[in-house]
Amino acid sequence: MKTALAPRFYETKRFKEKAKGTAVTFLLLLGSIVVLAPLWWMISTSLKSPEEIAQYPPTLIPNDFHFSNYMEAWQTAPFTRWAFNTFFIAACGTLGSVLVNSLVAYSFAKIRFKGRNALFVLVLSTMLIPGFVTMVPQYILFSKLGWLNTYLPLIVPAFLGSAFFIFLLRQFMMTIPNELIEAAYLDGANHLQIWWHIMIPLTKPALITVAIFSFNGAWNDLLGPLLYINDENLYTLQIGLQTFKGTVQTQWHYLMAMSVTVLLPVVLLFFFFQRYFIEGSNISSGTKG
Repeated sequence: MKTALAPRFYETKRFKEKAKGTAVTFLLLLGSIVVLAPLWWMISTSLKSPEEIAQYPPTLIPNDFHFSNYMEAWQTAPFTRWAFNTFFIAACGTLGSVLVNSLVAYSFAKIRFKGRNALFVLVLSTMLIPGFVTMVPQYILFSKLGWLNTYLPLIVPAFLGSAFFIFLLRQFMMTIPNELIEAAYLDGANHLQIWWHIMIPLTKPALITVAIFSFNGAWNDLLGPLLYINDENLYTLQIGLQTFKGTVQTQWHYLMAMSVTVLLPVVLLFFFFQRYFIEGSNISSGTKG
């Protein structure tokens, strides 16, 4: 009678699981390097002198760290004023986006009315329209309203809703039991009170996700301010970065220093709220506390 041979070490379940984990870790590490390489190059360039930037072959780590590039770049133009302008636009747009989109999403998720599904499909169909198609009509409209060279064209559209945000919040609200809405309705609450006192607290992760997207989009917007803002005192940071790019020479050390500075608030925002962002992206977590 033949005895069964012991499996070789590379045929064992433990070895296969360990090899799979190692392979996944390696692929994630490789992907992280690819993603972070441009960021590292930007930070490295921001700490170099103009002479070192022009060197060939380029250096990955600065020979001398010029941290003064950040302060000098900030002082070359009224970046403090531009930072305030950018934050004001982003904050107002984010507030409007969260309130309006959540209110519209609540109506599609929890209020029954005739033609609700057809209207929801119509709202989603607006996502198929490229932004460049509506750019000229919007400019003409804002021009007729006398809103050029003001912040209104950059803030008011956020209060008109976004199909993507409405869809995201609506799907999240659909996971909330209808019994909560019915109980509040029987207690005498109207839809605005239900939306404010029940839906807003329960959809906090999704609302934070919408807020992060909205703030990031408004903070990094370049095309909008370029179209509607002419006064230098009303410039945003994205327009301000263009001051380092000349027709003959570009001040790369200052440009990269300010690019890192402009990027920092967005990175910190995601870092502190990443837990809510991940939870808000999961539409099945609407009933979680």
